[in-house]
Amino acid sequence: MNKTAAVARMAAVSLALSFTSAMSEEEPTMALSSFAALYSSLTSERDHVASKGIAYGSLNRQKLDVYEPAATAKLAPIVLFIYGGSWTSGDRAIYGFVGAALAARGLTTVIPDYRLAPDVQFPAFVEDAAHAYAWVARTLSTACGERRPIIVMGHSAGAHIAALMALDRSYLARAAPGLPGPAGLIGLAGPYAFDPTTWPSTRAIFSTAGGNHDGARPVAFASSKAPPSLLIHGQDDDVVKITASQTMFEALKAAGADTQKIEFPGVGHIGLILTLSQPFRWRAETLESIVRFADRIGEGRRAANCIRSGTR
Repeated sequence: MNKTAAVARMAAVSLALSFTSAMSEEEPTMALSSFAALYSSLTSERDHVASKGIAYGSLNRQKLDVYEPAATAKLAPIVLFIYGGSWTSGDRAIYGFVGAALAARGLTTVIPDYRLAPDVQFPAFVEDAAHAYAWVARTLSTACGERRPIIVMGHSAGAHIAALMALDRSYLARAAPGLPGPAGLIGLAGPYAFDPTTWPSTRAIFSTAGGNHDGARPVAFASSKAPPSLLIHGQDDDVVKITASQTMFEALKAAGADTQKIEFPGVGHIGLILTLSQPFRWRAETLESIVRFADRIGEGRRAANCIRSGTR
């Protein structure tokens, strides 16, 4: 590593450490969002093409960014990534490093914003994710005469949203009628099993679930019809306990679904998503695990080239 690269890496690590500390606050500020977006920009691969600010709906928060491989586009699965933020915060610009990392490995990645509490309550954010999925299915998923599989992926609250959308097909039945459902689900540190209608910090957000608390719990929808899933969790996560992924894995396995679980020692909640960024990949094989799963879902289609979808 040359001196310039070493200095850049040290700066990125310093930013990431501050980013991790700041993200532990319950109410991230606008300054934090800009700071995290700077980290994302500094640590992202350049081997991709980004198309930003594309509307998937008519509302202000219904916009998305698309990260495509810089070379000729592939027939690989498309990843729809839903970020976390306690259903109350988040910005797609913060997670550009996720899109860049996956696109550099041949996986077109879409990162949408979605409406947040307190402006909306459950299930508005799941409905937005379903509309983003519909946009992807209608706009990007057909190439070279074939339909590309779509994998839904999320971190933290985003994993909760992604899992609900993948397992409770009523959301996609309304937003994307007649379109194929997700070909796979990847959950990073998702709170799949807790009851958000009674938890103090989420009770107001999910009060609209009424008496149907299971309607807000992805684990309640585990079935043999679930798409193949990969659940990843850090063993040192003190925000969403690892038992959340363990419970979800056991429920899916008991239902006869195709599911995998990976636990990384020494990795916490924000640390898990940061292992997708270049300075922290040494901590866990999160990126490699995701790419292997996507390859299995795509059945080798990353080897097939076709004309780029042309989202720009």
